[in-house]
Amino acid sequence: MTDVFSREKRSEIMSRIRSKNTVPEKTVFSYLRKKGIYFRRHYPEIPGKPDIALPGKKKAVFIDGGFWHGFRFSTVRRRLSPYWKEKIQKNILRDRKNRAKLKRLGWSCMRVWDHDLEKRKDESLLKIMNFLEG
Repeated sequence: MTDVFSREKRSEIMSRIRSKNTVPEKTVFSYLRKKGIYFRRHYPEIPGKPDIALPGKKKAVFIDGGFWHGFRFSTVRRRLSPYWKEKIQKNILRDRKNRAKLKRLGWSCMRVWDHDLEKRKDESLLKIMNFLEG
């Protein structure tokens, strides 16, 4: 499948995609601050640089975009170009390896999908808070 955009336009579109401080992340950060939960953002000292980390409790939260991290990848992969299939498969493998490393280091991890935060915001925020406080 060929791209519907020119190389220049695709480059412009892709340059606007953030890997840190996305809208879903900012929503969670703000909520946790209001609840008095202190955390580290994009904690670089452990595998995967979790979006939220509580080093003292060894808890990590990853707020992942469905496309980039392969939500329901098996159902959408046939519609993707070889480039995107390979890219997302590598992301999925990297995520699994990082979670396995964290588990070996004694960390508990939670993954939250961006679409869950959009569709079920209150429920998702409560789950994150309960995970971090537990």
